[in-house]
Amino acid sequence: MKFPVFDFHCDTALALLGEDLNQAGSLRKNTLHIDLERAETLGGYAQCFACFTTPFFEEWYHLSPIVIFERELATIQREVSQNSDRIAIAYTPEEIAQNQQEGKMSAILTLEGTAGFGYDPALLEDLFAVGFRISSLGWNEQNPLTGSHMTGGGLTDQGKAYVREAQRLGMLIDVSHISDEGFRDILSITEASILATHSNSRHVCGHSRNLTDEMFREICRTGGAAGLNTCADFVGETPDLDTLCDHVLHFLELDPEGDHIVLGGDLDGVSEMPAGFTGVESWPLLAQKLLQRGAGEEIVRKIFWDNAMGVMRRAVCNNPF
Repeated sequence: MKFPVFDFHCDTALALLGEDLNQAGSLRKNTLHIDLERAETLGGYAQCFACFTTPFFEEWYHLSPIVIFERELATIQREVSQNSDRIAIAYTPEEIAQNQQEGKMSAILTLEGTAGFGYDPALLEDLFAVGFRISSLGWNEQNPLTGSHMTGGGLTDQGKAYVREAQRLGMLIDVSHISDEGFRDILSITEASILATHSNSRHVCGHSRNLTDEMFREICRTGGAAGLNTCADFVGETPDLDTLCDHVLHFLELDPEGDHIVLGGDLDGVSEMPAGFTGVESWPLLAQKLLQRGAGEEIVRKIFWDNAMGVMRRAVCNNPF
C-alpha cells in the first residue's frame, strides 16, 4: 500500500548549490537524497525545503550567510519553476491538498537558522509573503535570539519578539536544534502549535538533538508534532529501519492515537542514514516496517500525511491551544 509522504525537513536547497555553494544542481534528477523522479514513485509528496543559514558560513565558506540564503531561495524557486509540470510552491494547506489531488508535488519553504536575514523579526512579514511557513530561531550556535542544544542558553528578548511575530503571521516555530532552556522559554509564551521538524526521542537515543518525553508531551499539548529524523547519530547505536521504528513506537506510548508524529527526514543534511534507508525512495520501506511492527494503516497514514496537514491547518487558524 502506498502512503503519501509529507516531510517537514530537508537540506536539499543547500546541497543543490554544490561544494562551492555556487552550482545549479537539478531537482528533477540528481545523486542526492531527494529528486523529483524518485519522489514521483510515492503516493503523493509534500516537501518542506529549508533555507539553512548559520554564522559559521563565514568561517567555513568565507561567504556571508545572507548571500547563501539568497542562493538557496533562488535555487528552490528556479527548480520549482523549471519543473512546474511536477511540483509547485504551496502557500496554504488547501494548495497542498489540491496539488495532491491533481497528481502534483508540493514545495513548502522553511527557515533553518536566522543568520540569513540578520535575526530580524521585522523581516518575517516579507518572508511570510515570499512563502516561508516554518522557522527555527537558530542552528547549533548561540545567536541574538537564543542558545542552541550545543551551547545552552534560553531566549533573549529579541528571541521572544521573534516567536510572537512569527505566530502572529501564522508561521510555525520549529524547536529542533534549540537548547532545553530555549524550549522551555518558547513553551512559556507560545500561543500556537509548536513543531520539532526533525527530532527523535531522547528516551530511545540520548542525543541532545532529540526530545525528552516531557518535551514531546508539551509539543502534543500545543497541537504540534515531532518529525522523525533519519540522521544515524540521532537514531541509535545500531541505526536501521527497526531502530527508526523504535522512536515512533515510543512516541506512540506517549501519544496512543498517533496524532503528533510526523516525518522530518533531514535528507541531504546528513552524512549517514539508517541501514536500509537511502533517500526519498525509502519512505515506503519505513511504512512497511512500521506496519510489520504493529502500527496500523491509520496510524501510518497519520504519520506520513494527515498529521502534517493538521498542523499546517492549525497554523493558518492561529488559534490559541
